[in-house]
Amino acid sequence: MISSLQNQTRDADATARAIDAHLFKMLQDVACELGRPVDFPTSFNTALRLRQALEDPDLPTVRIAAVVGLEPLIATRVMNLAKSVIYGTCGTPVRDLHTAIDRLGVEVVRTAALGIAMSQLVHAREMASFSDIAQVVWNHSVRSAAAARILARTQTRINPDEALLAGLVHDLGAFYMLFRAVHYPELRSRPDAVKSIILQLHESIGVTLLKALGMSDEVVDATIDHDQIRPGPIAVRTLADIVYYSNFIAGSQGEWFSGDVDPNNGEPGVVRRHFKDLLAGVEADTGEMLAVFA
Repeated sequence: MISSLQNQTRDADATARAIDAHLFKMLQDVACELGRPVDFPTSFNTALRLRQALEDPDLPTVRIAAVVGLEPLIATRVMNLAKSVIYGTCGTPVRDLHTAIDRLGVEVVRTAALGIAMSQLVHAREMASFSDIAQVVWNHSVRSAAAARILARTQTRINPDEALLAGLVHDLGAFYMLFRAVHYPELRSRPDAVKSIILQLHESIGVTLLKALGMSDEVVDATIDHDQIRPGPIAVRTLADIVYYSNFIAGSQGEWFSGDVDPNNGEPGVVRRHFKDLLAGVEADTGEMLAVFA
């Protein structure tokens, strides 16, 4: 019996060391890749190129429509977003891409392209090993984006569309680490080990990634330490405040480990009770956005 337990312990230790070695190799590769153009799946790179093509805020609508129209999936989703209850309350029917872009504005179109790419990444075949956690992180990101937009609109004078973008990408580091992990067969069968390292490092890797992708300093800075508890009274003044509170309105990182985590416990619960009047609107907008980006 003792000999058997000793053998099991040695086997467990050897397995743990092997997993640690693979995780370390993955992190080494991540560090190297973030020092050069980032490699994402084709659909994601397409969206990034579209964002870059629309960098000029003075680009005429006809030109924006021409660029977006080259990507049928994105063009369709942009049309749907313009018709949704989130943006479709202006009264003017949306019958073409030009009208949709006029309603949304170039920043929302750029954000929509990124959101669509993130959704495609979640459902990519190569992500199948981590599909459950990828879906949870995606749902959390969209809910955070919806909450950020509403917080900005109701609590501050910060541009709600910039807040939506910051909320959407605040956990992009987690997506990227999942995408990298699928390239290691030894890690695909150890999702809990991957979750653990993502929880530890997704914030810092996300900041580096967002800088590499050319996000604005305001958005990048707003995502720093967004999971770290900030003691003191609840006050929404900055974009960083919006990301912090929207992250907790959307739940908590604990839900990555277990789907039955109660979002009304702990700090998330304090925040959710403080903003309870906004929760119904957040859930409604989340549903709309998930339908548009799917």
